[in-house]
Amino acid sequence: MGNLHPGVFVDLGRTLLFYRFSPDIHLKDGDELIEYGLDAKVVTLPGRSSGSIGILTSDGNLFCGDFFQNARKPSLNSIMDDSVDAELSVKKLAGLNIGTVYTGHDNTFLLNEFWKKLTKTKREKEYV
Repeated sequence: MGNLHPGVFVDLGRTLLFYRFSPDIHLKDGDELIEYGLDAKVVTLPGRSSGSIGILTSDGNLFCGDFFQNARKPSLNSIMDDSVDAELSVKKLAGLNIGTVYTGHDNTFLLNEFWKKLTKTKREKEYV
C-alpha cells in the first residue's frame, strides 16, 4: 500500500537516505473504514499537525497518534503546530462517544481522565 520515493538528507555532514511515502488513498473526516475490514471512522484532529487524524472504532476506542500523550497523566501533546486548531479538535472530541484513547507513544487512558484534568487545568488557566 502506498509508494516509497527515495530522497537524500544531510545531517551534520552525513548523507542519509530516506524515503517519502505517497498514500494510495486520502482519508477525510467521517470516512467509514468498514470496506477495509475495520468498523471505524476517520476523525480529523488538526493541531498537532495540519493533517493529523484519529481512528474511532464503533465501540468507542480512539487511536489518535501523537495528538494526546500520557507519560504521567493524559494531556495534549506538548508540541502542537496550532493551538487554536488543537482546541477545536478537543471540542470536536467532546461530542463523540469515546472511551479508551490509544496514543502513539504513551499509555492508554480513558478520555474521562483527560476531561477531569482539563476542568482542573482550565481553572488554573494553563490549558492550551
